[in-house]
Amino acid sequence: MKRSREKAASELFAALYPRLAGWCRRLVDDDETAHEIASEAFTRLWARWTSVAEPHGFLYVTAANLVRDHWRKLERERRAMHRATTEAAVRPHGDHAEQADPSVRLLVQSLPERLRVPILLHYYADMPIREVSVLTGRKEGTVKADLHAARELLRAHLRRSLDHTR
Repeated sequence: MKRSREKAASELFAALYPRLAGWCRRLVDDDETAHEIASEAFTRLWARWTSVAEPHGFLYVTAANLVRDHWRKLERERRAMHRATTEAAVRPHGDHAEQADPSVRLLVQSLPERLRVPILLHYYADMPIREVSVLTGRKEGTVKADLHAARELLRAHLRRSLDHTR
């Protein structure tokens, strides 16, 4: 039994790790961090191997949460650096006034988890709505509604960002 469990885990790793690490790479824009996140997702899966009904979904949802944690850390570091630089110098006015960063990645990060996970799975992992539905345990109509709501929120944030930069 233990042998077949290890074989199944090994086969799953060989089949899914490259795709999961590549997906993480597109989200975090760093090879090392992407591999750390993908490896951690597999480590967490392995710890719960006998109780996880859908390993593929578990891996992607876990990786999405780890990516979100990474983004939060980067945002905290960015804010700390921003505070440090603005405290060290007098901020110029006019054309150099602070401009909002309409980074889509930061906007996706700011979405509530209910909306963020379907966005990450559908648009960043290229999963069809049916698969997102299975992985999240939500009906396809709910996934479509969540994707629509997320796109509307992202549109509104981008509009506000663009209005502030004019």
